[in-house]
Amino acid sequence: MVPLIELRGAIPVATGMGLISSDNIPQLVLTFVVIIVGNMLPVPIIYFFARKVLEWGKDKKGIGKFFTWCLEKGHKGGEKLQSKAGRGLFVALMLFVGIPVPGTGAWTGTLAASILDMGFKKSVLAVLLGVLIAGVIMGLASAGVFGAIHFGLDAATANSAIDAVNAIDPATLDAASAVESAR
Repeated sequence: MVPLIELRGAIPVATGMGLISSDNIPQLVLTFVVIIVGNMLPVPIIYFFARKVLEWGKDKKGIGKFFTWCLEKGHKGGEKLQSKAGRGLFVALMLFVGIPVPGTGAWTGTLAASILDMGFKKSVLAVLLGVLIAGVIMGLASAGVFGAIHFGLDAATANSAIDAVNAIDPATLDAASAVESAR
């Protein structure tokens, strides 16, 4: 997991690796659980410590620009959520995290909740529900339900291609290269 990609990148990669397939439901469920847990693991650390570390480092040489950028991103996300949500901050945070585009994931949402001083339990629950929503959307998109383009070969096509290559007679290749070199 890396910031800004999180689950949104993990699900398509897992799909491309064949870990997410309707042919093997237990593996599909296990893969989703691992991705969601991996996405949620940093949430408490981000909630309790990220803002403090970013505030401390914003004036430091070498890291100040990046830390300031992170704080500004968190402030902007938090202000945007609060202005649009008002009292519905829980639902707004859940939807903010649930929209599967870079920059709206669990980590940014948690930082925004921390900056807004939203309660820890409420924040974690809203972020978890948002991660689940994003997981479903990305899973469906990766499976092709939304017309996503699949750039891999399925096993049957790959095996057919391998069989076709193995069926080529080396003598035929030698004769073809001899004719080609004679031209």
